[in-house]
Amino acid sequence: MAQTKVEILQFASSATSVNARVHPVVLFNICDCYVRRPDQSDRVIGTLLGSVSSDGTVEIQNSYAVPHSESSDQVALDIEYHQNMYLSHQKVNPKEVIVGWYSTGLGVSGGSALIHEFYSREVTNPVHLTVDTGFTNADAGIKAYVSVNLSLGERTLAAQFNEIPLDLRMAEAERVGFDLLKMIKVEKIPNDLEAMESSIARLNVLIDDVYSYVNAVVEGEIAPDNNIGRSIADALAAVPVISAPAFDKLFNDRLQDNALLVYLSSMARTQLSIAERLNTAAQVL
Repeated sequence: MAQTKVEILQFASSATSVNARVHPVVLFNICDCYVRRPDQSDRVIGTLLGSVSSDGTVEIQNSYAVPHSESSDQVALDIEYHQNMYLSHQKVNPKEVIVGWYSTGLGVSGGSALIHEFYSREVTNPVHLTVDTGFTNADAGIKAYVSVNLSLGERTLAAQFNEIPLDLRMAEAERVGFDLLKMIKVEKIPNDLEAMESSIARLNVLIDDVYSYVNAVVEGEIAPDNNIGRSIADALAAVPVISAPAFDKLFNDRLQDNALLVYLSSMARTQLSIAERLNTAAQVL
């Protein structure tokens, strides 16, 4: 009696421990490429560079755009441009390797599977990063995905994108720039004094939150968290022991230095403007 061959529909296993961490310079680069995109392009795609740690964390440290064209059912990448750019980056920083690719827009689109298949030949289990350059919400719609293949026997039928944890950590200066980037319209970039004022206001809010938490723990309203306690202790230990008069002097000296820099830059602009007009007048005469 002949045996019937049974084919099982199954998902290929994926690394569930994979998570990603993206550096702010990558987001700035993606937004810049989106602004400079050709008029006929609806979105921008590109290559992500970085490294993979031993615990499976993908560090996304750099990126570059890749020219492409796409229709409803086809996507064409400039593979030669991609390879030349990658070789150039390798000469500058050989530690940064291909870890995935990015695209602008909300979530995964129809042609994402085709592009992801190409990058799967470049690197094992690539990360797909999507960035909503329209900034329709506070976090700019930044998400990361990995692909899981749906197969029937030995045939691959489709690919499913599963979202993975994404960590976005910024220094204070980077966060100020990112907040400006999310604004639809900005009249001017804040100067040093305005940025300092914003940072101090945010610091006051954080101090009030810490004070409220500690007071609630002391009063027995909430249960203490050892990790939060250690973080508060580390933060207090990092603050140098300095008297109030000495702090006021340092703060005022910094303000005077900033005011002097603003004055010198204004003088330099004025001198350049005068020199340009004198040069123009000399050429006319």
